[in-house]
Amino acid sequence: MKLKKIDIYIIKKFLFTFFYAISLLITIVIIFDISENIQDFIDKKAPVGAILFEYYLNFIPYFVNLFSPLFTFIAVIFFTSKLAGNSEIIAILSSGISYKRLLVPYIVSSIVLALMSFYLTNFLIPHTNQNMQDFKDTYISKRIRNKGRDMHVKIGPNSFVYLEQWDNDNRMGFNFTYENMSFDEMNYKIVAQSITWDSTSQVWTLNNYVKRHAYKLNEHYETGIKMDTVMNITPNDFVVIRDEMETMNYKELRDHIKNEYSKGSDNVKFYEVEKHRRIAFPFATVILTIIGFAVAGRKSRQGMGSHLLVGLLISFSYILFMQITTVFATYGNLSPIIAVWIPNVLYLGISILLVYKAPK
Repeated sequence: MKLKKIDIYIIKKFLFTFFYAISLLITIVIIFDISENIQDFIDKKAPVGAILFEYYLNFIPYFVNLFSPLFTFIAVIFFTSKLAGNSEIIAILSSGISYKRLLVPYIVSSIVLALMSFYLTNFLIPHTNQNMQDFKDTYISKRIRNKGRDMHVKIGPNSFVYLEQWDNDNRMGFNFTYENMSFDEMNYKIVAQSITWDSTSQVWTLNNYVKRHAYKLNEHYETGIKMDTVMNITPNDFVVIRDEMETMNYKELRDHIKNEYSKGSDNVKFYEVEKHRRIAFPFATVILTIIGFAVAGRKSRQGMGSHLLVGLLISFSYILFMQITTVFATYGNLSPIIAVWIPNVLYLGISILLVYKAPK
């Protein structure tokens, strides 16, 4: 469908209002963040260039994307209410443009913002988050810490690892045990005094180890000083990494989910929810745009305030509903893909109903 001058006019209004509002918010957020972290910057002697280009330049895409659906909605409410208040919408409809045709430039603008959000979420933000976390590790606080003592990790359907203590700085663990079970009976076990990780060759070195092979009543022992081996486990399994998912792009997240499935990990649902959320989240921009248009397109005596109030109630209920379904997926039996897409499907139906009733 060929865009008309009125479409270009609305698109420019839409995008300008959105980027103007989001830039004001980012400025306020950066000011508050500086006031919170200024002492750390001074204590750690962080260079001004690093603060600006390694931290805050990478800080911006995350918050732009985080608030994108909400500020898209606010932008639609703001400039559409002004159009309605100035009787511009009445003039547009009187010129022969239908109400549904008037929705086209809104949809085009929201799709542009949704594609931007999709790119930010899945490709750019993981990279900028990694840069930002590297800065935090150096000048604010480290995001990696040891889990503690007596760690049990499931690395396969029938394989388990125990480690008494892990030293992440030296990539070394102490009092290591590996067990392979079959029909609730142990058929293979390795005990080592210590293990070390070789990041170059991606192998584990077991020091002062004892192997035990068991088959029914037959057992076989083997001892040694040093042995290199490959296991479905890395040092990251023995540490806590804050915001680990936020530094993975879409491909890395999918690969990580496959790896977690192979280990039989209980945490795989968290990553599944994040994977589907990255696809579903941009659609919220389109849905909230349609709702905002339907709510604010009618001229009201109460002005923009009533439109904004109704719209914010709808948008916040949408966000709340998504959080509730996500919790059910993470800690319950609800499928992650269903949990993430239910709010989109439900509120898409609400938006279509509002558009259908608005002309009346």
